[in-house]
Amino acid sequence: MTRACLARLSAFLLTCLALAASLDAFAPPAAAQTGSRAAVRTALPAPAPVAAPVPQIAVDTPPAATPTELIPGEADTQDALPQPSSAAQDLYESARGDLLQIRMLLKNGRTQSTVGSGFLVGTSNLALTNYHVVSQMALDPAIYTAEYIDTDGNTGPVELLAVDVLHDLAVVRINRNGSGFFKVPEQKVKLRQGQPLYSLGNPLDLGFAISEGAYNGVLTRSFYDRLIFSGPINSGMSGGPSVTASGTVAGINVSRRRDGESVSFLVPVMYAQELLRKVAEQAAPPADFNPLIGKQLLAHQGGMVDRLLEEPLTLKGMGPYLVPVRESGQVRCWGRSNTRGAAYAVDAMSCVMQSAVFVSDVQQTGNVSMTHRYIRSGTMDPMRFATLASDIFQVDNLGSTGDPRLTKPFCTERFVHTRTLPLRAVTCVRAYRKFEGLYNFTLLTASTDASQASLQSRLDVSGVSYDNGMRVTRAYLGAFGRSVRR
Repeated sequence: MTRACLARLSAFLLTCLALAASLDAFAPPAAAQTGSRAAVRTALPAPAPVAAPVPQIAVDTPPAATPTELIPGEADTQDALPQPSSAAQDLYESARGDLLQIRMLLKNGRTQSTVGSGFLVGTSNLALTNYHVVSQMALDPAIYTAEYIDTDGNTGPVELLAVDVLHDLAVVRINRNGSGFFKVPEQKVKLRQGQPLYSLGNPLDLGFAISEGAYNGVLTRSFYDRLIFSGPINSGMSGGPSVTASGTVAGINVSRRRDGESVSFLVPVMYAQELLRKVAEQAAPPADFNPLIGKQLLAHQGGMVDRLLEEPLTLKGMGPYLVPVRESGQVRCWGRSNTRGAAYAVDAMSCVMQSAVFVSDVQQTGNVSMTHRYIRSGTMDPMRFATLASDIFQVDNLGSTGDPRLTKPFCTERFVHTRTLPLRAVTCVRAYRKFEGLYNFTLLTASTDASQASLQSRLDVSGVSYDNGMRVTRAYLGAFGRSVRR
């Protein structure tokens, strides 16, 4: 087998080292760092590889708005809410007049798309809910509209006034006023561990209900604060209030854990206070919410990347290699080992941010994930191992399906050399169609220094500016190495 033929089978052998370039060669021209689609198209050559969608990581189950019907063949396994206590029954009777169900409707035919919950604030005609309950109307107002229904069966139109995508909140206006039961305090609500809370809403589109539980601290693995509510919050209750026994709003129902028993989450009321203040100051609601949503996502990614890179990435050993990871309150890592028969073995490590920003029912963003695989064999000849490593790398099969939310991918391939390790690197960038200045980055790397071992890694960064995407990929790529002992 000639050197050139063997190189075509795989870029993982030492024959590829003649192509190695410095890390500086990895950078695209500066013109690519603008927000326009055309700039990316010009700066980044577009060979065949296609970027894969960013893995969707769900700690909980947003959106908790529920479709009106189950998908054919789908069974609903959620348990019914337990029978409320007499205290809960009394609280519900006092609060029921200010509870709302909020329905998304297709304008064409006015059929229901999703439903969630909401509640009137004080004696005003303003209601709070989750952003994800009204996201369809915010993103596509020409297609979707909304209406409310209260506990007496009265219905009316819903006007969207403000959204906070990062904290999953929205303020809407309806054609009636509240009784004053739900008090949204000006000051921060102080809660004690184990303090009783009551969540209200319309679970599973079955009717209004109250759920008893307790406050059990703040979720630290979320990028933004979430209160832990030890009680059931079923789909459809999103946007409903969670209150103390006196009716003070402590949080807004937002999600629950699929893999836990009565482990649910609330948006702290302080974020609702801030959004209500913005509504009071604005002259009129935005004519188009998409630029506002894009601005909020850009603000999020700046803080996310700064926090990710505020300290050097941690290096962990995988065989003879050193791989970058980030373990923090927001990012967790797992490892596993797979032995595929006697021919070769694979050790894998994955680090995933535990939260993402909900944009729509088909898109989450503002997330980072890293995976590493160390593949080795003591028995396979170099040609067979090169073929195996190339099959596992699968650069030609990335994102084979189109995504209307993103532009086509623009990819570059380079052979780079860190201080101690030669790598093949494939980078793909996709721009968001609705939100100018936001991109998804995917970086695939494979070591090229051994004939019977391969380190293969992947980095996915979603919803970042071009500059920040390059910051993360450069830091990640430059951290790879090989331990001194060979």
